[in-house]
Formats: sequence, structure tokens, C-alpha cells
Amino acid sequence: MDQIIIQGGNSVRGVISVVGAKNACLALMPATLLCAEPLTLTNVPRLSDIDTMMALLQTLGVDVDRSDDGRVVTLSSASITNHVAHYDIVRKMRASILVLGPMLARDGQAVVSLPGGCAIGARPVNLHLFALKEMGAELELKDGYVRATASRGLTAGRIEFPSVSVGATENALMAATLARGTTVLGNVAREPEIVDLAVCLRKMGAQISGEGTGEIIVEGVDALSGAEHTVIPDRIELGTYMLAPAVAGGDVEFVGGRRNLLEAFCGKLEESGIDVEETARGLRVSQSGCRPKAVHVVTEPFPGFPTDLQAQMMAMLSTAEGVSILEERIFENRFMHAPELLRMGARIDIQGGSARVTGVKRLKGAPVMATDLRASVSLILAGLAANGETVVNRVYHVDRGYEQVVTKLKGIGADVERIQNS
Repeated sequence: MDQIIIQGGNSVRGVISVVGAKNACLALMPATLLCAEPLTLTNVPRLSDIDTMMALLQTLGVDVDRSDDGRVVTLSSASITNHVAHYDIVRKMRASILVLGPMLARDGQAVVSLPGGCAIGARPVNLHLFALKEMGAELELKDGYVRATASRGLTAGRIEFPSVSVGATENALMAATLARGTTVLGNVAREPEIVDLAVCLRKMGAQISGEGTGEIIVEGVDALSGAEHTVIPDRIELGTYMLAPAVAGGDVEFVGGRRNLLEAFCGKLEESGIDVEETARGLRVSQSGCRPKAVHVVTEPFPGFPTDLQAQMMAMLSTAEGVSILEERIFENRFMHAPELLRMGARIDIQGGSARVTGVKRLKGAPVMATDLRASVSLILAGLAANGETVVNRVYHVDRGYEQVVTKLKGIGADVERIQNS
């Protein structure tokens, strides 16, 4: 397996361009199943998760065309030729469950394997199934598959989610576009990726209002049409790389970065003593060489602090002055990177869903192992702040969510290499 090797101690300076959002794109791509005309997406990131979703859609009968070095993807589903999303593909990625709502809405049938992905907690699909059942679907869980039917089509109604779920909101939103009547989705996720999906669906002819608030209203239509849509910038990639100058010192501009995508995160950086400035092209982050200050972080649904930046923030706080507290309120088992940071000299005490991080002046390089997507990049960041050499193993995780991470970090002066092992 490949390894990423980091020689710590270099400050970072330069420019990083932010790519399209992986999480937005993974919700936009299944929207092609809602109509017979082509859906063209631009600013598509080149990631293994995107490749997995393309492969899944192709098994369902979708034609996929890529151009502009993979940045433009056109998806065409004149008809859905197969309504079964098999385990061998779905197991690789949680977002695969998002084909369920569109297939059911368009053709009244879908069979989808229960999904896989990072091992950061149960993340059950019960909220997805709850919403579709409320819209009249008949559901059966058998042999690890969700078997859903709606022989007379889906029907509108009021759906109040018992807890906030991004994926369930996306699935219900897509399904509601073709349901009969007016669907009101309550206690929905407010993430920018939800807003981006609603904007794209409106371009396809959907009647949607309220995205970005706690309630979305969808007036069902008979059919949707094709469209072209540009994927929003990836706020998690942006936040991750913003931490590079925070942990290593330096000054980096992020072209395409938008503060409104990461207000809570930017606020915590500034509270810890990191400078965040809006520029004509995006955002600029600088750190003069002083140690960051300890802060209290609580992960919450948008607009709160993103759970997908918690591991990376822990890497920075491992060298902060004072004692920081990180409370993880979204996913259980999301502190699996902590034991690896301990190997690098961090002082971290985990109690349930809370981590107490006592900052040290300097981490030390060590061999470490990535356990999931965000953990992998947190260890790379920690390596930037460490004395000596850090070797990160199992880096295939990072390919799921970060495009050319080594190239981007080298471009701002980090001493980072990827070694291919047989």
C-alpha cells in the first residue's frame, strides 16, 4: 500500500485552488435518475468516490461522458435499465443510498444494498426509509438490501425528521420533486450541499423553496428535464488546507474559498489566534509563528462547526497553548485518529464523545496509520507540525476526498512525498 511521508518543520506559503465539493457532487449525480434528458455537471472533483458513484450509475443504465480532464461530467439516463444497486459497489461508499429516492420517484421501484463507507459510526439509513415510507413507499429489508416499491407513484405530505440528516434530506428532496402534491420537509439539514442540490433541481424544473432553512417545500411536477450546473467549492477541502498554515506557520491564499461556507470554523481559527482574511479571489490564512491558543469546539449540523473538520482541528490543537476540548456530537467512533496522534507525542484524553487536548510545543514524527478519510489528512497535517519524519500508512482513504493532496501541499512549500509500495 502507498505511504505519504512528511518531513516536518517547513512553513507554507503560496496559493491553493479549491475544487468542487465532493459531498455536493455525490448528491447531484443521482439526480440524473429523475429525468430522461442529460444532466451536465461542471467543476467536478477528480476523486475515487466520484468514480464509484459513476460506476454505480452506469450499472443502472446511465451513460457517463467526461471531458475537460474530468472536470465536466454529463449523465444521461434515457431509461433506468436496472433497478438493483448491488453490494459490491454500494459497500464502498455511504452516498450510494442516494440512488434510492430518485429511482423510486421515477419508476416506482428500487432495490439498494445497505451502504458502506468510513467506519465512523453506525450512520443508519432509517431516516431515509422513514421519509420514503411517509411518501407512500412500501419497504422491505431483506438479505442486506432495501426493497422499495411505489406502484402508484409517491404521494406528498408533511415529513418531520426526528433528527437532522444531510443524506436523508437529500434523498427525500429528490424523491419529492416527482411526488403528487405538496411535500413539506421539516427539521431538514441546512448544509450548503443541500442548497446546491435544490438549485440544480430547480434548473431541472423542480418547484422547491426554503432550502437553507429548517423547512423545505416541494411542489411535485410530472417530469423533470436536463440542465447544466456548476458544483459549489468544497468547504471541507478548503477548511483542511486552511489548517496547513495554522499548524506549520505561513501565509496561504485559497482561490475560490468562501467564508460563508465555513463561518463557525473560521471563527474558531480566529479565536485561536489565526488570521483569516477575505480577498478578491477567496480567503487568506496566515500564522506568524506563534503557537495557536486552545479553544472549545463542538461539532454541530450546519451552520455549526463541521464534524468533517474535527480530526484536522485536533491536529492543530495538539500544539496549541493550553487545554482544548473537542465535543463530537454528530458521529460516534470519530476519535480513531487520536491514538495515532498520541504516537506523535500529542496529549489527548478521550471520555465518550469528548476529547481533552493538552497542547505540546512540538509533535514528533512517527509511523502512523489512517483509519478513515478525515483521519488520514489530519495525520498529514500533524506531520507538518512535527519534528522529523512522519510516515502515514493506508493513505487510500485520502484519495476518496482529496484531489492531489501531495501536489497541493508541495506547491505551498511542504516537504511531502507519496511512495508507491507493491
